[in-house]
Amino acid sequence: MSLLFVLFLAQSGPVPLPAVPPAPGLVFAFQARVELGTPIEIGQVPQGRRRIIPIIGGTFDGPGLKGQALNQGADWQIVRADGLAELDTRYLLETDAGQLIYVQNAGTRHAAPDVLAKLAAGEVVDPTLVYFRTVPTFETSAPELQWLTRSIFVGTGERYPTYVIIRFWRVP
Repeated sequence: MSLLFVLFLAQSGPVPLPAVPPAPGLVFAFQARVELGTPIEIGQVPQGRRRIIPIIGGTFDGPGLKGQALNQGADWQIVRADGLAELDTRYLLETDAGQLIYVQNAGTRHAAPDVLAKLAAGEVVDPTLVYFRTVPTFETSAPELQWLTRSIFVGTGERYPTYVIIRFWRVP
């Protein structure tokens, strides 16, 4: 940096920040109803309680996108002492046209202790009482589905006793 530029900055004072632009909106991409198998309890590990929840099927649909969740994948969860679940979900979708989509979905789920106790007991709870958000990434070789690989997505989830519903939103 030249001395002249430094002197210019020192004399001109602080540069005002521009006004905060509006937040980007979200565009609905699709939703998935993913069927779950019996959880496998690994037990206590240094980060918390490790659970693996098999993904055994399901369906998905959205504008121009429809198919099934295959019996290929699981959610490798860490449940922390405070009840927060760190989600690391990986599974495979297949469109009705036979195109494969690999999904890797990291997320967080937490709620009040009484709500978490009901979820653990297999009870249905009001989804608005549970914070369940994800950040998915997608891989596919299908040319017409490359929009999935070239955008940022966020997901909202709802946990039920034998399935989850995830809604995926694209950040434009």
